[in-house]
Amino acid sequence: MAKERKEIEINSRADTLPLMGPDVRPWPVTPPPSPEECMKVYEKRKAGEFGKFLEDNLRLEYRFDKPEALQGIRVMAMGKWRMCNKFASGLLSELGAELINVEPPEGDPLRELTPFGREEYMLKDKFGTPCGMDFLHELRNAYSITLDIEKPEGREIYRNLAMQMDILIEEYPPGFMDSLGLGYRHLAKLNPKLIYCWVGERGQWGPMKDEVSKYGQWMLDPFGMCACSWVHNTGFPPDQCPRGGKGGDPMRSGVWLADYVAGEQAANSCLAALYWRDCLGNGLGQFIECTAAETLMDILDFDITWYGFNKSIKARTGAWDPNLNQYEWNPCKDGYMMIGGQTDRLWYRIGMCIERDLPIFGRLIHEDPLLKEMAARNALQALIKTYTVTTKWLRDINRIEAEQKLMEYEIAAGPVLYIDEVAEFPHFKYRPWVNTIEDEQYGTVLYAESTNAYQHRTPARVKWLGRPLGYDNGEIYKRYLGFGPMKLRELKDKGVI
Repeated sequence: MAKERKEIEINSRADTLPLMGPDVRPWPVTPPPSPEECMKVYEKRKAGEFGKFLEDNLRLEYRFDKPEALQGIRVMAMGKWRMCNKFASGLLSELGAELINVEPPEGDPLRELTPFGREEYMLKDKFGTPCGMDFLHELRNAYSITLDIEKPEGREIYRNLAMQMDILIEEYPPGFMDSLGLGYRHLAKLNPKLIYCWVGERGQWGPMKDEVSKYGQWMLDPFGMCACSWVHNTGFPPDQCPRGGKGGDPMRSGVWLADYVAGEQAANSCLAALYWRDCLGNGLGQFIECTAAETLMDILDFDITWYGFNKSIKARTGAWDPNLNQYEWNPCKDGYMMIGGQTDRLWYRIGMCIERDLPIFGRLIHEDPLLKEMAARNALQALIKTYTVTTKWLRDINRIEAEQKLMEYEIAAGPVLYIDEVAEFPHFKYRPWVNTIEDEQYGTVLYAESTNAYQHRTPARVKWLGRPLGYDNGEIYKRYLGFGPMKLRELKDKGVI
């Protein structure tokens, strides 16, 4: 596997990249384990009956025969460039809601997003139109329609659609939809049951709200991370420069983490509002605001509480955890190995395992009394000693060997997997968390399953991926507004759709 891996190096010049398109890799390269093999594992762990119950009720091939939790709920999503509303609405669509994604007639610019701006890294639909994989992967189960809401006729069409929706999720700049007469204040009068969710970076109100900019507001995911100390916390301290990296500098997440976290929270808030509307309240919808900075702030561990306790500003610690010794990945012969020793029992077992091959680890514990106490061994000097010796042990063995040795001592440990190994990981293939979909537009596509797939009675499901621009104009406008072909042609000639 490692010999076949192709890792893309980011160069300063895009034209240094190869000119040929990517090869479509067959999947799976090796077959997943059989049910019989897994049953042996269950029996070995004395969980045969429970394992069979899970297999019979949670396997993904049974999900399309089961009901959907949000069947009958209608969702409309509005926005450009960013992932917040797409991820949030996609989570609801996977649970059975009917999702309509509204784009301007020229399309969402996210469709054009592709590594290094190279079209050969995009997928083409059956009409030959390329589409970026970010857009494709997140527009799950979404009907695609186009509409220019800045034209009077487009605004009227939008109001008529919104009158029939349960949930509306949008991420336009603060006040933009309101200025068009399409904000919650206006739509709630037409549809009191409407749940209206706005997602952004810092919020639509307050002295440092998201700046109002019709054209410059779209790609703000990094600013959400920066505004809540997430970027400050991420990265290596000044005196720790691993493998030639830049020590001391903050670092943003490699994926659009702020947008995804905000999207997850937005979906959760919409579900809570839906439950209140239909089960606890008086049938009324409500307005929801969800920001990337504040949702990330909620998962910043103890940083804010610590600051309030003694004015401490948590420093960057790289991948080290100041609460725990032996809770880190370390380099080994063929990659990296994660080892967890958050308790005395685990920490000493790690020491026993390493000492078997490297006696210096045992001497280290005997000679340094601080390493014998959990609190004391979390100090920086103790972490340096521990990880230095651990890496010395790991550098001569590969990940499989390290995992086998550590498992003999019942230690929490696992290899850091590359993406090709994730796709071929027997566990993910068997469930299967990594899966393929036969999409009518893009053919066979490898994707990650829904996060809500393993529900006993109402599992989430992916029916299709992102569709071509305006692909569902005919179906949606006819079903919701009664528009026929002549009306659609007229709207298209006017640039409304």
